[in-house]
Order: sequence, then C-alpha cells, then structure tokens
Amino acid sequence: MQDVMKDEPVIAIVDDDASIRGALLRVVQSAGYKGEAFASAHEFLDWLSRNQAACLVLDVQMAEMNGFDLQERLAVPIVFISADDDGPTLERIGKSGAAGHLRNPLDAATVLETVRQAVRAPHERSRGTEDGGPVRDARISGDGNVR
Repeated sequence: MQDVMKDEPVIAIVDDDASIRGALLRVVQSAGYKGEAFASAHEFLDWLSRNQAACLVLDVQMAEMNGFDLQERLAVPIVFISADDDGPTLERIGKSGAAGHLRNPLDAATVLETVRQAVRAPHERSRGTEDGGPVRDARISGDGNVR
C-alpha cells in the first residue's frame, strides 16, 4: 500500500476477509473514491500514522483487534460491517456513534450511499447517541462480489 497525500480523501476498508475487502474496494473505487484496504486493524493504524482517511469501513469481528476496539482509538467516521444480527452486537453498534452499519451480504448501492453520508456529514453525528447512524442492509455474495 502506498502513502497518499494527506489532503486527498480516502475511504479506508479494514476487514480480515480478503474477498470482502476486495469487493468493497472495487465498489468505492468505481464511484470515484480513492480506496485503501487493510487485512487488520494494525495494518490500518500503521498506514494511518502517515495518511488520513475520510471514512473507515470496518469489520466488527476481527481476530487481533475487533472493530469496536479500533473505533475507540480514532476520530474518523466509521461504517461498521457485521454478519451477526445478535442483540448485543447491534446494541453496541447503535450506541457507538458510528456513521452507519452495513449487514452482510452487502449491496453496492447501499454501501456507496452509506459511505457518501459518512464522508459528507461527520459534524452531524456525536458519539454515544442511541441513534448511532443509519443502519443499512447490504449484500455481498459468497464469492465476495458486492451486489
């Protein structure tokens, strides 16, 4: 991954599933965004020390550091991705102040609309609200293609 200029808006994607990462990267790039994809929170944090992200699309469940733990370290709009619809996960996402929530499988149009909203209006959200942002249903097929 190469470094980008600090003033160029970048959509960062952090997901430990390579097929999801690749599909999301293709979607954001097809809409004209600069995209960077990372397999782990640590990879992203290393990149972030030299770069800036306008929005972070972040998997909730990852091995080394989960999405909630990474969120606590950042001040960037975050769109969470989850496959789990269990109550505790959804409640935590709702209270996290996230800019949005995408559920697997992902839909390309929903991904882009959620990212656009996150990039456009970070000042309209505050952390810790009951309504942590729009919850978007999404569709990524088993082969990693966003539909």
